[in-house]
Amino acid sequence: MSWATAPILSTDAAGLHTEEQRQVLLGLAVGSLESGLEHNRPLDIDVADCPGWLTEKRATFVTLKSAGKLRGCIGTLRAHTALCKDVTGNAWAAASRDPRFSPLTAAELPGLAIQVSILGIPEKMIFTSEQDLASRLRPGIDGLVLTERSASGTFLPAVWESCPEPGIFLRQLKLKAGLEADYWSDSIEISRYTTESFGAEVKDIERRGIQRLAE
Repeated sequence: MSWATAPILSTDAAGLHTEEQRQVLLGLAVGSLESGLEHNRPLDIDVADCPGWLTEKRATFVTLKSAGKLRGCIGTLRAHTALCKDVTGNAWAAASRDPRFSPLTAAELPGLAIQVSILGIPEKMIFTSEQDLASRLRPGIDGLVLTERSASGTFLPAVWESCPEPGIFLRQLKLKAGLEADYWSDSIEISRYTTESFGAEVKDIERRGIQRLAE
């Protein structure tokens, strides 16, 4: 399987990355998996050696799939470090720290597909009921963050592929947050965000050295 490059941006996002830049990010993700498998740590990158676009603070998720099935997904909702660091850190975390899966093995790497999602800034939604919230969602576009007291969870826009109906999307998100599917409270908070997402199979991703990044 492979992902088509079909980015979607929120109005507060910094802008689309070029195909060359996306390939660099995918190469960094693969390089971090290779580093993690060999040294048990993400790819070590000196931000000072990177071009400006890689040093911008951005929030990302990295998703791994094997034979079309989820193999790991880890990310950050708030930008806190350089884009290159966030991608490499989340790539290895998705392979080694997702509690739903055992750590990735070297034998699995060649058969993986990787997706990088760069997040826009989350926007708090205003709604009067669960039905009103569902009517305001944009299938295929909105990623959601749900917060209810100590419970929280997020779904990337890609989850719409398996949960195309807003009501189902919300129920599954509540389950992910540790709530009952039919749970509702006026204190639930929902924020939405959009992503620029792109991916490829590991075998098709070029490895880019840090000297190429500095060009």
